[in-house]
Amino acid sequence: MSELTIWTLDWVPQGPRGFVRDLRLRWACEEAGLDYTVRTIPFDGRETNHLEQQPFGQVPFLKDKDLEIFESGAGLLHLARKSDKLMPRDPEGEAETLQWTIAALNSIEMVTVPWWFLKICGDENNGLTEWMGQRLGHMERILSEQEWLAAKRFTVADLLMADVLRVSHVRSFGDRPATEAYVTRATSRAAFKKAHADQIAHFEAADRERAKEGSN
Repeated sequence: MSELTIWTLDWVPQGPRGFVRDLRLRWACEEAGLDYTVRTIPFDGRETNHLEQQPFGQVPFLKDKDLEIFESGAGLLHLARKSDKLMPRDPEGEAETLQWTIAALNSIEMVTVPWWFLKICGDENNGLTEWMGQRLGHMERILSEQEWLAAKRFTVADLLMADVLRVSHVRSFGDRPATEAYVTRATSRAAFKKAHADQIAHFEAADRERAKEGSN
């Protein structure tokens, strides 16, 4: 039995499928060749039914033997310490990977998530648009100059940054050919395709189970 367990929801509606953040941990494990199992918590009651494991009632969280870790970024860094395929072991490569992993969360996602949330709620021209445009503009410049963000190769930093940038509303924001090529490059990797397909299959299986329960 695998020592790594990724916890996610047992079911979600169509919209979030392919973007629920257990995908990040699945993708990392696939890249690193780490065996893992997936276990679930009920979608119904998700705000309060696993607060002991995740104090904000979110997914994913990761279990490694007796160690439990919440927040996808923390889980990714934990997995990166298990494999140099995700993070180099030399000090310079490790530092570059760490800084870009944190940048994906703090400099990009902390702007893009509130922006697209306001957008899908009907506020098309919300006050975050200019700020996000500036941040994405900086990323476009950087990605026009280099294939990957750290150590001249794919790392966990690219995994996380690409996952942030591939959100459909963000991906279609402005004309950013270098960013689009980067997202395509990352999501064309076999590990991403496997993790994505597995997540979709997981929720489709849950559809069938719910349909059976509804017919009984």
